[in-house]
Amino acid sequence: MSGSVPEARPGSVAVLLVSHDGARWLPVVVEGLRSQTRAPDRVVCVDTGSRDEGPDLLERAFGAVRSLPSGTGFPEAVRVAAAEAGDVEWLWILHDDATPAPDALERLLATAREHPEADLLGPKLREWPSLRRLLEVGVTISATGRRETGLERGEYDQGQHDDVRRVLAVHSAGLLVRREVLEELGGFDDRLPLFGNDLDLGWRAAAAGRTTLVVPQAVVFHAEAAHRGVRRTALTGRHTHFHERRGALYTLLANTSSRLLPLLVVRLVLGTLLRVLGYLLVRSPGEALDELAALLAVRPGVVRAARRERRARTGSPSPAVRGLLAPWWLPYRHGLDAVGDLVAAAGNQAADVAERRRLAAAERDPESFAARRPAEDEDVPEADTGWVARFLTNPVAVLLAVVVVLLLAGARAGLGATSGGALSPAPDGVGAWWRLHLESWHALGVGTAVPAPAYVVVLALLGTLLGGSAVAAVSALLVLAVPFALWGAWRFLGLLGRLVSPRGLPRWVLLWGATTYALVPATSGAWGQGRLGVVVAAAVLPWLAHAVVGFVDPEPDRRWRAAWRTGVLLTLVVAFAPTTWLLAVAIVGLGLGAARLVTPAALGDRSAWAPPALAAGVPVGLLLPWWVPALQHGAGEALLLGAGRLPGATPAGLDVLTGRLGGLGAPAWTGLVLVALALLALLPRPSRVPVLLAWLLAAVTALLALGLSWVTLDLAGGSVPASVSVLVLALQGCLVTAAVLGALGAVEVRRSGGGRTGAWRAGLAVTAAAAAVVPVVGLGWFAAGEQELAGADPAGVPAYMVQSAETAPERGILVLTGSVEDGIAHVVRRGDGVTVGEDEVLALSPADPALDELVRALVSDAAAGAADRLAELGVEYVVLPAPADGDVAAVLDATAGLAQASAEDRDTRAWRVAREPGTEALEGDGSWLRPVLLLAQLGLLVLALVQCAPTRRASRGRARR
Repeated sequence: MSGSVPEARPGSVAVLLVSHDGARWLPVVVEGLRSQTRAPDRVVCVDTGSRDEGPDLLERAFGAVRSLPSGTGFPEAVRVAAAEAGDVEWLWILHDDATPAPDALERLLATAREHPEADLLGPKLREWPSLRRLLEVGVTISATGRRETGLERGEYDQGQHDDVRRVLAVHSAGLLVRREVLEELGGFDDRLPLFGNDLDLGWRAAAAGRTTLVVPQAVVFHAEAAHRGVRRTALTGRHTHFHERRGALYTLLANTSSRLLPLLVVRLVLGTLLRVLGYLLVRSPGEALDELAALLAVRPGVVRAARRERRARTGSPSPAVRGLLAPWWLPYRHGLDAVGDLVAAAGNQAADVAERRRLAAAERDPESFAARRPAEDEDVPEADTGWVARFLTNPVAVLLAVVVVLLLAGARAGLGATSGGALSPAPDGVGAWWRLHLESWHALGVGTAVPAPAYVVVLALLGTLLGGSAVAAVSALLVLAVPFALWGAWRFLGLLGRLVSPRGLPRWVLLWGATTYALVPATSGAWGQGRLGVVVAAAVLPWLAHAVVGFVDPEPDRRWRAAWRTGVLLTLVVAFAPTTWLLAVAIVGLGLGAARLVTPAALGDRSAWAPPALAAGVPVGLLLPWWVPALQHGAGEALLLGAGRLPGATPAGLDVLTGRLGGLGAPAWTGLVLVALALLALLPRPSRVPVLLAWLLAAVTALLALGLSWVTLDLAGGSVPASVSVLVLALQGCLVTAAVLGALGAVEVRRSGGGRTGAWRAGLAVTAAAAAVVPVVGLGWFAAGEQELAGADPAGVPAYMVQSAETAPERGILVLTGSVEDGIAHVVRRGDGVTVGEDEVLALSPADPALDELVRALVSDAAAGAADRLAELGVEYVVLPAPADGDVAAVLDATAGLAQASAEDRDTRAWRVAREPGTEALEGDGSWLRPVLLLAQLGLLVLALVQCAPTRRASRGRARR
């Protein structure tokens, strides 16, 4: 914008109205201009290639209309209109989809007189046609390029933002600007033809020391036709998001101070990649591509030219600009809100299954029980007494808080460096876990190609999020697993209750069921024995069951989404407890077989049978880097073993029924009480069918556990039974579910007027008292119970040897345990010892005949050259932990090449190999298959997460409604 401007009359105003295919809004806009209480001195209309009757409407209303080509940007249209505005002091810019309130211009000019320092003034923008929702009351921009209004989504105008204040920018729809200031700033930037030019103009004005005020008393109603995609132009096409994002990035890069520019560039690049990933996760690939394209479209040369122009016009930016920008922490809050919305949407989609099934049943039969929706408690107005008062007056909430505190107190032994029982110590850092997962050859024992267990990558990810601490990852799982199981059981049982009855479960019953199940990992003895895999699997199982309920959703698309969600959660459980997959396959197979017998026509719909089958197949794909190499290297037994040290728990028949895995479990009679409650649950008629289904699942689980109990796995270290621990806990979950549903049935009988006899009430009271004993005893036992976890792992190896072993993998320690009479066991310890994730690798590795023969020769006679062979195998020390066998120690004392070494414990004997250990035995050839499997796993994981996430389109639709 150039050229001299004649002396303007004070207070004179020209309206600059820019139009493009705006005929649907222009009649109201024209009426809004004509009804202004302070009429403008002139109205200049510019049309950019409209194909409707808009230009004719404007010509009849205001006279001649200046026509421009359809590709003309908004900055050029304003520049042309301003040139024809004449000698006026103020320019009032309007869009063809923005209609002003009758007093809008009068209030803007009044504020300009009250604040002579103001050069740009903007109105409060409200949504058109709703007329009440706020769009903007001033605007700024965050360091990530987000347009920040300071408003909540869908916020109504109740006068809460009616203070005149200084802002970075105001919307161009309704902008009142001094003509000389617009001339001085060079007008709107032509590089921003449609979106973002108002923010850029406001930033440049603030940098030049000019003042922008928002005047909330002046109101303009804006339809946002281009932003909402209601109107497409040659400038936007179908990619509105691309142009908005490109404008935001350009505005930031062109106006940010030189000192902050390098950091901003890095932040925008990384932020764009994260936003692309986020859009992919919510299945919006178009917006993901727009994000990436917008970043690439901002050319460095264009940005440099824009920065030179701004320096030439404004010089050094005013320090006031920084205070007008969005706070630095705001993008992080938005990120947390987005994650929260995503999690809530995922949970609500599963929780809505019961309501959709009720509505479908009511539509089929309006007289059915499902059509009788009880009144919601939320419809009853209540006095707002504050959350503290509401909490203290809610017995269930108070008891739930007490339960959580007791659960955390019971898990206190899991804090810090913990090992013992089936749990090995955690490594020094997550790097050990990442190497274990990524490498195809491991320097463990004498070297092995057996793959790492599937759960190692989960631990590595968790440890990375916790600052790279492996100890923190294990502690977090042990301490939070039981409360997490409580949360999951609460959600699942609540959802199940709404499926069975529209009224749902009473909160007391829900609290009992969730607490009883959450205590199963503890009362079974799994937690006290350090069985990390079983504890994590039990914590995830209720969330898995919650996702499975989505298979009964009436909408096919939701059933497919439930399949992916179920598959991802099943993969997580299988990673820690592989036999869970056999249970899932058995349930899916029996379920589909039963459906074929009962309703064969239902299986004609692919969306009825394929989602459960897909869910069972997802773990096969996501765990490719685990089971394929395991079968390849003869370690297929991994599919039937649990996590941690061997041997696993071997519960007997009654232990399976009562849910006990060993001597550290709670009293077995509490488990028998649970069995009795599940049997009594068959009595109430209203819930008999779902209770029978729970018992059917319990029977399938028990039969599978029985079958696996007969399986013996022959490993290098001896024979071990297949793991059934997770099946025992799943059986307990079925019994808890049956008992809870039975209680719901009893409540329904009571609600319908039955069960009023004295015998019924007495029996119900006795049953309730017996049921209350189960969680009470479990909580007390867990809070003060016995466990095998300790702060350190007593390996019996001198500390200086461990320090030497940590310097290089070839400096191994041969640990010999046992006696000549009972047999000598041996293990080669490397690094900081056997840690979490390495137990299974060593247990599944085939025996090394050369090492076995060498150990036999060492302990039987002082074989010549034995020490040299130890060095070749990468062994630096030999340790005989206390109590050391005297005969073995005497033979090792006489072995040439072994020198006695010191040990802290006088009953421990140790020797050092004289020859420097070699590295050849630990060097293995990498496999090309491993990277391929890891890439396939990553691709399938991204696909699964995208498929199971809620769609962004649906959430937008709900927001607009």
